[in-house]
Amino acid sequence: MPTVVGVKLRFAPKTLMFETGGHVPKEGDSVIVETERGIEIGLVNQAPQDVAASNLPGSTKPIMRIADAEDLAYSAELTVKEREAMPIFRELVGSYKLDMKPIDVEYLFGGDKVVFYFVSEERVDFRDLVKDLASRFRARIDMRQVGVRDEARMVGGLGHCGEQLCCVRFGGEFQPVSIRMAKEQDLPLNPLKISGLCGRLMCCLRYEFDAYKDYKTRAPKRGTIIETPLGLAKVSDLNTPREMVGMKFEDGRRVMVPLAGMTCGKGTGCPCQVSREVLEEVGGTGTSLAFAALDREAEIAAAPPVVPPKPSRPSSGGGGRSSSGGRSSGSRSSGGGKPAPAAGAQPAKEGTTAAPAPRGEGGRKRRKRGGRGSDAAAGTEGQPKAAGSTQQPSTGSQAAPKADKPAEGGEARRTSRRRRRRGPGTGGSGGDAPPA
Repeated sequence: MPTVVGVKLRFAPKTLMFETGGHVPKEGDSVIVETERGIEIGLVNQAPQDVAASNLPGSTKPIMRIADAEDLAYSAELTVKEREAMPIFRELVGSYKLDMKPIDVEYLFGGDKVVFYFVSEERVDFRDLVKDLASRFRARIDMRQVGVRDEARMVGGLGHCGEQLCCVRFGGEFQPVSIRMAKEQDLPLNPLKISGLCGRLMCCLRYEFDAYKDYKTRAPKRGTIIETPLGLAKVSDLNTPREMVGMKFEDGRRVMVPLAGMTCGKGTGCPCQVSREVLEEVGGTGTSLAFAALDREAEIAAAPPVVPPKPSRPSSGGGGRSSSGGRSSGSRSSGGGKPAPAAGAQPAKEGTTAAPAPRGEGGRKRRKRGGRGSDAAAGTEGQPKAAGSTQQPSTGSQAAPKADKPAEGGEARRTSRRRRRRGPGTGGSGGDAPPA
């Protein structure tokens, strides 16, 4: 089982494996290796490890040596030559009027070969350019046409997120990226926002596509109704990096709930319910107040109903109203029947109505009401009626005529008033009989 290390070359898209060859390089050391292009210097990015021969991609070569201080100084000189060769490369391309864009120049560690990188949309005839470059640099010339993605990797830079370009940071071979990946991640289909510095779709769309696809298979779709203790809510937003689900209640309040805190209430595996504990944890002050109001309503609903006390009836007293709502009088019986005849009064003849008993000196005056026993037509007690007027009799009877001569004094006035109130009849206490 060979021991190999991973070495990253300058413009290689992926890490190459080399055998240690008796050396013990550490991660971060510079080593000298031999490749198909010649002798190059690379950086160890994977520590030595034992790997089965069946897992290695073909035959592996051993590293030549670990770079020392002299090798590092020589590599720095080659870097200076590369910077000096770049303006010459651009000048010659312009003089030959070739449809190509110079990208970079690389001196191999052996110093006998120079690689020129350029970008072009079509095939370019650069035979005359190669002859001129060979006479200028006195070395073997290798022209390499690369794509726009390789250009972005070689030049480097910052993406829309403010981080280093994914193609530079992660490396590896380029994978195809489609517009469907942008749709799955709910990104605006604006070329300026989903394209990288190379002008193609961003590589990160493919890196995050699997994560978005897995999350959406477990999360509810937008517009799904979710049952909560505070009422029904609708899914309004999905946050894939944080695995959160945004919900909007009927009153307009919005809450972000973790997908792990949602459960299924229908037995089909779909997350369609949220418990009170989860809402109280992530809801904030507004949700806490809503739960407090809900608890108060539940307490009020569970409390026994309060029966209001019945209004107390006033006790029946002398001269006041009775409990049955009728007018009480000293001359009426407690059962509300006919008035009892006064002492010494003659009973009324058959077919007539008995006159009410006279009131005493200290008795309470009868309240004037429209009905039996009231002088409604006259309007004022003691006022003589006009000639030819007729008094409105009580039901089924005629009014009694006035006495010939009223009695003198206060007693006489009371007697006269009593006669006017008395119903029709032939007899009464202390009064003269009506004329024949």
